[in-house]
Amino acid sequence: MPPLLDRPPDRAGVRRANLALLVRLLRRHGAQSRAQLSTRSGLSKATVSNLVAELEARALVQSGGRHEGGQGRPGQLVELRPRGTWGIGLELDAGHVGSTLLDLSGTATTRRRTAADVRALGPERTLDELAALVTAAMSEVDGWDGGGQVAGVAVAVPGLAGAGTVRVAPGLGWRDVALADGLAARTGLPPERIVVGNDAGLAAVAETDRGTARGCSDVVFLLGGAGVGAGLIAGGNLIRAGEAGHLPLGPAGRLCACGRRGCWQTAVGVDALLRSFAAPGDLVHDPALDLAQRTSIVRRRAQRGDRGVLDALAGLGAALGLGIAVLADLLDPRMVVLGGYFAPLCDWLAEPIRAELTARSVTAEAGGLRIVPSRLGFTAVGTGAAQAAIRPLLDDPTLAPAGAPVSVEA
Repeated sequence: MPPLLDRPPDRAGVRRANLALLVRLLRRHGAQSRAQLSTRSGLSKATVSNLVAELEARALVQSGGRHEGGQGRPGQLVELRPRGTWGIGLELDAGHVGSTLLDLSGTATTRRRTAADVRALGPERTLDELAALVTAAMSEVDGWDGGGQVAGVAVAVPGLAGAGTVRVAPGLGWRDVALADGLAARTGLPPERIVVGNDAGLAAVAETDRGTARGCSDVVFLLGGAGVGAGLIAGGNLIRAGEAGHLPLGPAGRLCACGRRGCWQTAVGVDALLRSFAAPGDLVHDPALDLAQRTSIVRRRAQRGDRGVLDALAGLGAALGLGIAVLADLLDPRMVVLGGYFAPLCDWLAEPIRAELTARSVTAEAGGLRIVPSRLGFTAVGTGAAQAAIRPLLDDPTLAPAGAPVSVEA
């Protein structure tokens, strides 16, 4: 094999990378002049102008206002085209299904969430519900002036997933469900435009992009719901995501939905919290309420000083602290972000978590570990899924169809 340096440069690959660079700069910094893009990217002004022309032809950017700063005449700004290209993020958990419609800039325009007993529905009927959400989102895009294009769909699931398949989701009772194929058959989208991923991992990416963890490169994100998912960000990239709720850190005799005993989520999952202070007929057990609504009830009662709720939250914080101590000493993150139903309750969880970390964690004793609530809250999963749906276009803007011929000298 000849040395890499002896090979001719891949012009098409370089161009794709440069187009992606400009899109990401506009996404991060907002509208920019061509001169500003040249400075930030390190590309010549002529190259930037040529690349911008292609992005305009692909309906990814448009002209904005005028840039008045600097010397000389004001420059024409370039901005990502609003309502032009979309990612559809779907989320499902034991108690709900939902969707998020996100444009290229990262702005969400529509979020839908419906309470549903996904375990009782089973895979086929759940796929029907998800397909209906996709159809509604695509109809919304088609109805806007000028229309738009859907880059793809991503589904966030509380389990292990890969290659479009849910390998195992204990909280749903699913195993080896071909989710991408089933959704493609119902919506007409090609399977390669449908991504399936772990919900905590997708939420972790969203949180580091737009939330509390932005700018932090080593993060553990914990997603609290019926189970507990974890996403690990190291060096700024998602490294692993999985179901931390099945770590053997719970009460030894307590039965988990997975069929085993002693899983962590039997102590820190939302069902464990609600059972600890609320009788079966209590409003918080109403199956018509989704996780966000139930958490709001818990928060209001805690604010009123309900002793049963406060004691339950103290116990939840201590149980969370035990698991976080293990994860902190194993992974040495700079930040642990509490997401899902943990985030709105963080005011009451923080102190017992810290006490447990002080008693058990070498990493916490060394200092530097921050425990913070998610800024995105219950929107993190849907946002992360929609970002994953649009990610291929961010990496390669030439996936968007071109409406006019452009030069290739860039």
